[in-house]
Amino acid sequence: MTKTKENSNIIAVITMIFLFGMISFVTNLAAPIGNIWKMQPGIDGSNTLGMMGNMMNFLAYAIMGIPAGALLKKKGYKFTAEAALLVGLLGVFVQFLSGVLFKGALIGKIPASFIVYLLGAFICGFSVCMLNTVVNPMLKILGGKRSNQYIQIGGSFNSLMGTLTPMLVGAMIGTLTKDTLISDVNTLLFMAMGVFAVAFVILLFVPIQNPEAQKVEGQVENPMKYLHFVLGAIAIFVYVGVEVGIPGTLNFYLSDSSAKGAGLDPAFAAKIAGVIAGVYWLLMLVGRLTSSVISGKVSSKTQLTCVSSVALLLLIAAIILPKSATVKMNIAVDVEDQVEAVIEAPDCCQAEAKLACCEAQNAEGVAEGEMPAECCAEGEKPAECCEADKACQEGEACDKPCCEDKAACDKHCEEAAAAAPVSTHKEKVPANIPVAAILLVLCGLCTSVMWGTIFDLSVEGLGTATEKASGIFMAMVVGGGILPLIQNFVADKAGYMTSYWVLVLGVAFILYFAIIGSKVKKN
Repeated sequence: MTKTKENSNIIAVITMIFLFGMISFVTNLAAPIGNIWKMQPGIDGSNTLGMMGNMMNFLAYAIMGIPAGALLKKKGYKFTAEAALLVGLLGVFVQFLSGVLFKGALIGKIPASFIVYLLGAFICGFSVCMLNTVVNPMLKILGGKRSNQYIQIGGSFNSLMGTLTPMLVGAMIGTLTKDTLISDVNTLLFMAMGVFAVAFVILLFVPIQNPEAQKVEGQVENPMKYLHFVLGAIAIFVYVGVEVGIPGTLNFYLSDSSAKGAGLDPAFAAKIAGVIAGVYWLLMLVGRLTSSVISGKVSSKTQLTCVSSVALLLLIAAIILPKSATVKMNIAVDVEDQVEAVIEAPDCCQAEAKLACCEAQNAEGVAEGEMPAECCAEGEKPAECCEADKACQEGEACDKPCCEDKAACDKHCEEAAAAAPVSTHKEKVPANIPVAAILLVLCGLCTSVMWGTIFDLSVEGLGTATEKASGIFMAMVVGGGILPLIQNFVADKAGYMTSYWVLVLGVAFILYFAIIGSKVKKN
């Protein structure tokens, strides 16, 4: 019986670790998918609107943070986790529908399909908020003496998925143009739905016992009476915005092939941006692993003071460095090999051959009325051929201008070429990466330990108010949506790097909290 219970626990632990990763996976889809939406007609390159999916994802925390805690207390861990999985499945499915429904329809000047996507992102926000509420405690319950190890593994898998998500989206997008659609990343959406569904089925058969409620003597205090907690809650709001805003806006900056962007090759900009943004989350993984080793020897206050100071310096340096300061790097990306299309269509699709025919005949001095038939067939000549042989247009073979037919032919040829099979191979592409981008990526080492240290300092001395404080903290995660939205509004008005001053102010507040605001003080 004991062995059966241990096996059930192991399955449940593995499931929770995967869900830890799903929190990061679903959350980090928002910024790179925003790259797709910002290119669509009606959005027209707006970074503010491109970041709206991220905003909707985090806005759900403000609404669901405290109710999620109440649901957990009333219905238990297993019910809350299963409900979160179903909500997540629904949210990703609605995002998938945004690539199918209302194509070309507008609400005002905004694509109707974009509104559907925002609804899906909002629903996903409810899911990840509920999962955040339940996953850490569940690992603690299931793990027993090994709970801290399981939580660290879960956190590491969370960071790993944060690393891979922008890379995968960038690889699937390829060259970012107005023709890039959310349907280009359907594979990732299907994967997300599959994991949610499988995890739900597994949890149905895994017995999970709720912990016995601790009896608390007297009335539970209000954590808002503690000034250091109030400042800590603001610091959490700011921190999540900084954590998301740094790589999210960096992805936009590197992907942008206009004069405002980093100036990368448009053919590979989105892929390179995904790789660079992914490294940020990889460094967060490194930072978390490092912190788990030194936390017993170095206080939370010291850690937070050090990392916020370094982050402040890195951000300011990135802002003031000129765009021309670059470093040449060879970045491995997936390069598409378009197999030459075999087009079974009228001769109109051989426009290049016909143009060559016209040029060859003109070079030989053939008179305009004496072009060979293959150059003058009805409606099958490129525009240059029409100009070269006006006599053809006046003959019986041309009852309407051949140049109009050529446009239709070209469209047919493009569609046929797009349907041709594609293969990919890894190739190292040389790119001049702004030094500023590298400095911003290094901030991942700093932000990696901020959540834990801010939380630890904020709940110091709260006693019975700690549980309520945790619910308030979850609601303050909405900062991950609001701060990047403000940042990208500034980016639209004043430029990408200027927008990072918003995050400088945020990190400066975190530093203030670490040094002064974290001192335990009751109002």
